[in-house]
Amino acid sequence: MSQPTLEPAIPAAVEPWRQNLRGEHDALLHGPRPAWWWTGLAPADCPGRQPDGRLTALPQPRLDTCTRESVLAVFDNGWTLTELLFAGLQGEAAFYRPPYHHLRHPMLFYYCHPAALYVNKLRVAGLIDNPINPYFERIFETGVDEMRWDDMSKNEMLWPSFAEAHRYRQQVYTTVRQLIETHPDLAAGHAPITMDHPLWALFLGFEHERIHLETSSVLIRELPMDCVQRPPEWPALHSSAGKVAPFPPTAGVDYPQPRFIDLPASQVKIGKPRNWPSFGWDNEYGERTVAVQPFRVDSQLVSNGAFLEFIQSGGYLDPQWWSEAGWEWRGFRNSKWPCFWVPDGPAGLHQYRLRTLFETIPMPWNWPAEVNAHEAAAFCAWRSAQDGIPCRLPTEAEHHALREAAWAATDPAAHHDGIRLGQALGWNSQLAHGSPWPVDAGQPAGSGARDVFGNVWQWHGDDFHPLPGSKVHPYYDDFSTPCYDGQHQMILGGSWISCGDEAGVWARFHFRPHFFQHAGFRVVQAAHDGGIIKLAMADSGRQVYEDARMVDDYMLLHHGEPQTQMPWPGGPQRATAFPQRCADWLIDGARQYASGTARALDIGCAVGGASFELARGFNEVLGVDLSRAFIDAANTLKKDGSRPWFRRDEGDLGQILAARIDPSIDRSRVSFRQADACSLPAELVDMDAVLLANLLCRLPSPKSLLGRLGGHRGLVKVGGLVALFSPYSWLEQFTPREAWLGGYEQDGQPVKSADALKAYLREEGFALRREEEVPLVIREHARKYQFIITHGMLWQRER
Repeated sequence: MSQPTLEPAIPAAVEPWRQNLRGEHDALLHGPRPAWWWTGLAPADCPGRQPDGRLTALPQPRLDTCTRESVLAVFDNGWTLTELLFAGLQGEAAFYRPPYHHLRHPMLFYYCHPAALYVNKLRVAGLIDNPINPYFERIFETGVDEMRWDDMSKNEMLWPSFAEAHRYRQQVYTTVRQLIETHPDLAAGHAPITMDHPLWALFLGFEHERIHLETSSVLIRELPMDCVQRPPEWPALHSSAGKVAPFPPTAGVDYPQPRFIDLPASQVKIGKPRNWPSFGWDNEYGERTVAVQPFRVDSQLVSNGAFLEFIQSGGYLDPQWWSEAGWEWRGFRNSKWPCFWVPDGPAGLHQYRLRTLFETIPMPWNWPAEVNAHEAAAFCAWRSAQDGIPCRLPTEAEHHALREAAWAATDPAAHHDGIRLGQALGWNSQLAHGSPWPVDAGQPAGSGARDVFGNVWQWHGDDFHPLPGSKVHPYYDDFSTPCYDGQHQMILGGSWISCGDEAGVWARFHFRPHFFQHAGFRVVQAAHDGGIIKLAMADSGRQVYEDARMVDDYMLLHHGEPQTQMPWPGGPQRATAFPQRCADWLIDGARQYASGTARALDIGCAVGGASFELARGFNEVLGVDLSRAFIDAANTLKKDGSRPWFRRDEGDLGQILAARIDPSIDRSRVSFRQADACSLPAELVDMDAVLLANLLCRLPSPKSLLGRLGGHRGLVKVGGLVALFSPYSWLEQFTPREAWLGGYEQDGQPVKSADALKAYLREEGFALRREEEVPLVIREHARKYQFIITHGMLWQRER
């Protein structure tokens, strides 16, 4: 057994996460785990156990023929795999230490997150009535989708102790197991379970846990080596691991040469049928038919050896190969090689080892290079110059062209566990192994391509996007839609650790291009773009707000003089200065209801007009907005007190003006941060006042934000205020119709947004204190204006 590693006595004031190190459980969390660790079944008793004692993943259950016993087996398998993965964490600090990049929560969050989601989604579906631990079900509900590589959480939160987290998992396991054991619709001969059935939420929980088995493994891979140890029941590395190759490696000997194959023109159909008898995420449904042009593609994934050639040629030091965003990321991180490569000697020698999940091993040059999308795209640009032929990442449609038609008819991952998938089809998937395997080890598909599925995820050139006809599901309406923003890039094919739906042929996933996953890529050679899908601003409502013209428009709305916003004597003069009037309304409410003036939060702050005005009445003001361009403009105003902007008068004609913050406002009270209103950072709690001005009807999931206002660790403290303004201008460009709060008919009766909001907030413990119709004027140019009446409501939290 390894000896406990003593954490250095660094003050919590220097590294705030250390306040979580209570010391009471540290000794128990070293070495192999005893019986008390397992809150469900121990690996020795768990379905999926192999003859060698190791545990692999079971396939997805068929929802038309599954038995109660098979559903219990899949639940237990996923639950125990999660705890087996976390059994690799050594010591208390491993559960609380933030990742090196500070872009994610500590591991304790991911230890409890799947359990909390089970409870929350089963409650939404009406399968259980009450929370188990409302505090836990709030703090462990929502993960982090950082905006950029420099959007770092400070990890200052005091998390529950490990004992409390362990006890919570015990309670959730018992609750879910009892549901499976007793629900009548899992009895023998049950009808098919469809997406309209409440039990869909149960299978959603299964698949969500499997997603986090994979994402948690990446975070564990990023921890220091003294924080991890391979659990004996975890699948072993592929047999090719550990072999020492001579350095430098030789192409064709230590790693295979590229082997391009020619694919003819074809037609592919993308999308999972709605009646397919397995769980699927909302983005998988719908249908798109694509005529694929002929293209050449490497039959293998790019290997570590091939990627070394890019590094040795100076690829990380030459901006010509990188996109603007990619070069910014590379410079910020000072990256000179892939994330999981470990230098083994002086940097100039380019000798490396490879960090796997629990070990550091001699570099397997024939394994796939695991990189982010920025690195993959840079390699393709470099290869274009090397080969004299345009090279790029494949598109989703081209990935479909690599597949065998029979796979869409059967989805092999739904019928085989990882061991049998490897035997039958040559896929490295569903934990058949505990690592990738060589890029030429898999069995080629009929197209000639290897690792079409499994081994590592594959970056593609397309932005993540919905298929025509897809709809959000009411049990998880913010799973996909917040990521249809032009900032998330598609990954397809699954990896060695992908399980269940992730391992299947219908899976469509995505990450921001700077994010690391068990992901690599293959190279396409083609003069055409493959029908790549990039979300234009008109397609991605949230991308609209990154446009420079839009920034100017909002500078006018937030900081323009009233006579500039509405210069015509016959116009609605009282409708100018809308952000300032909203802020003043909230300040006045704080005085009237004595709700406190310490901290205010302006959600959807844009370029800060209301945020600065709130500083007249609150000691600290935080403005958050999804748009990086808006936040940059607001920070310029905070730093300099002024910022130029262009007032459009007619066509391209106009005038450059300067916005100036009133000198009587203390700008030091105001700060700005890029954040998603549908997934706000967990540390934002107990505000005296929150402002939501013309925001709700521009969100992909309004209830995700509304649900954060109250309850345990709510945005608003008890007694605090929420000022909410909205014209209820629902558009599917921004909000899926299924997520609208109102503006539609239900059972022949009109549903009004104001009525729905009032009912929702009262149920959440808020009391309506004030209501008003608030005019707003927006200048488009000198002769065109929008006149809008927003509905203003002031709410106070009572419980």
